[in-house]
Amino acid sequence: MKTALLLIDLQNDFCPGGALAVAEGDQTIAIANQAIEACLARQEAVIASQDWHPANHRSFAVNSHAQPGTLGELEGLPQVWWPIHCVQGTSGAAFHPQLKQQALAAVFRKGENPNIDSYSAFFDNGRRTQTALDNWLKSQGITHLAVMGLATDYCVKFSVLDALHLGYHTMVITEGCRGVNLQPEDSQQALLAMQQAGAQLVTLSQFIQR
Repeated sequence: MKTALLLIDLQNDFCPGGALAVAEGDQTIAIANQAIEACLARQEAVIASQDWHPANHRSFAVNSHAQPGTLGELEGLPQVWWPIHCVQGTSGAAFHPQLKQQALAAVFRKGENPNIDSYSAFFDNGRRTQTALDNWLKSQGITHLAVMGLATDYCVKFSVLDALHLGYHTMVITEGCRGVNLQPEDSQQALLAMQQAGAQLVTLSQFIQR
């Protein structure tokens, strides 16, 4: 059994003051750093995903002549129209400055194709292309994943569901996640969906003490 910690999109634009700020998003950083310390002590890999959009990404409301936060369709897939966020090379796309980035063994960027959104760290939303994440985990012999980050109801949920689909034993560090909550119950429903799909919901202390 070999475990890795997967940190989802702990980027400035998803934290308070950012372009697509998640309420309390920055509170995940201290949790992440404690989880990182536990992994380093156990010699477990710490990896991260990073939303990395070109400025012309069509999921941005302004590029598709839509209102941010409304629903539409992009390339035949349902699409939430987002404010411009995590544009490649901008400070908004950078990891939160307090995150212990030097501990990251690898970073997997997503959302680079302007024509399709990419919530999961493994696949784009149409499962048409795959990031390097699955191949990297297999090359390292990793079978178990602990996942946390931003946002519970989008990128965390879809990453966890894909991890389970790909056969990884997956746990979610619940207090290390915060949601967008376009609807107030979205995060709670996302955690339930992950659990029903086979993910184990754990606290930070359970993760550290396991």
